[in-house]
Amino acid sequence: MAISKDTTLGLAYIIVIIALILPQTAAQVVSIEESVEDHTIRVDPVDNFKKYRGGYDITNIHYWNSVIFTGIYGYAIGVVWLFCGMMCGLFWIIITFCCQSHDGGRKIKKNLLCNCKSCHFSPIALAISFIMLIMVASVVVYVGSANFHFQARTSVNIIVKIADDASEIVHNATRVLGDIEKNLESSITADVFTKLNSTANRMDDAVDDVVEKTWTRRRTVNKAFKVVLIITILIITLNLVAVPIFSVFGVKMFWRPFYVFVILCWLMTVVCWLIFGLYFFLENFSDDTCTVLENFKENPYNNTLSSTIPCAKLLSAKSFLQKIAAGISHVVYEVNKNAGSLLPKGVYLCDPFSAPPEYSYQPEMCQPNTIKIADIPELLKHYTCFNDDNEKCGSSKDFMNAGEYNLVETYTNLVQSILNMYPRMEQLIECQLVKDAFSQIILEHCKPLKKFSRMTWIGVMFLAVIMVFFVVLWTIRACQDHSHHPSDCSV
Repeated sequence: MAISKDTTLGLAYIIVIIALILPQTAAQVVSIEESVEDHTIRVDPVDNFKKYRGGYDITNIHYWNSVIFTGIYGYAIGVVWLFCGMMCGLFWIIITFCCQSHDGGRKIKKNLLCNCKSCHFSPIALAISFIMLIMVASVVVYVGSANFHFQARTSVNIIVKIADDASEIVHNATRVLGDIEKNLESSITADVFTKLNSTANRMDDAVDDVVEKTWTRRRTVNKAFKVVLIITILIITLNLVAVPIFSVFGVKMFWRPFYVFVILCWLMTVVCWLIFGLYFFLENFSDDTCTVLENFKENPYNNTLSSTIPCAKLLSAKSFLQKIAAGISHVVYEVNKNAGSLLPKGVYLCDPFSAPPEYSYQPEMCQPNTIKIADIPELLKHYTCFNDDNEKCGSSKDFMNAGEYNLVETYTNLVQSILNMYPRMEQLIECQLVKDAFSQIILEHCKPLKKFSRMTWIGVMFLAVIMVFFVVLWTIRACQDHSHHPSDCSV
């Protein structure tokens, strides 16, 4: 069962052709990154308040301007509240210096403010009521922000995993090229050898660059979410600590520390309004993202993501995969055609691909009397004489020598390596990895993202409103007490 030289060269040339085609399919893969687009029309404040119509593009500064501007309600109220605080502080400073006159060496207070004895209210009941409300709002904000951070971080990790999976597949392809170089070095020309080597290096460099950029973006995004979470937790924690202390100073009428805490709580209220606007924007951003992922899932080849996730271009590379399948099917056909001289009688090689032109990969459809390509070496072991000096081996046509066996084993392993990575390469070309990742985000994380971002901004808004009333009412209460105690005019 000796193998002819023509058959050996035929196998070698087919493997080389496959090796040269393979990089064409992998070259399109490395452009898959975590970018998305959607059709959103919003006011762009830095473009003369014109409508932004460029779609959901995270690389476009005008998109970010328009979506961040959706939180203008919180930003505006925060700025107004800060301005009011500055005006009130300035007013109190003026009153402090102007509320005293000298009469014969005595300081006499001029009652310019807060002479409202009829609007007296209980400070203890006020303090308890606001502390309870602030505790409830703080719990809502903490639960919402922590869960939103978790869902956002998980979604980012899922998208990053696309690049990791693509990297693994491309590196597997380059390892196959390396094996081809190593095992066929003596059978291919120096030009082909150089081309294989340079192609493998380019593939590795390209995919490593994509992975590095993806992980850098992941760290940036996660750091941004972490900063937002830390600021949110810090503010609600400060509120929980400052409000009771503030109330104690107000009840006990310790005016100097009381006014320090007025300023502190006023500033924390400003930050609460800003956080409200931030999470309002994050809800809109999450909604945009999930909408565009839904559109991508329905039509991955013609949507707003086509410019950043080139599924249509990847699909065009499917013809290269079909050439690989056609090459392997041709090898199987030639082997089965000469089964008597290549395989034991009655044994045929299984073609793992369907009939042309589809060439669908279906290794599980092998007939009972066929063997898989990977099983060829094990089968031929029983028909191989590994001792070249044995006269029986030299005289029998039913046995092959060790050299022929090693050659068949080498070619078989190379073809099987290509088959092993064929399904994953097919997934990349059909954008299945991206579709699966986006489907997971849509099913498991989109609703929680919207839910917890909304829960957070509602909780922060409630907390900010409570803080506004809390600071204002306590200031009125302090003003009343100053009206009743003329000696306390000076702060």
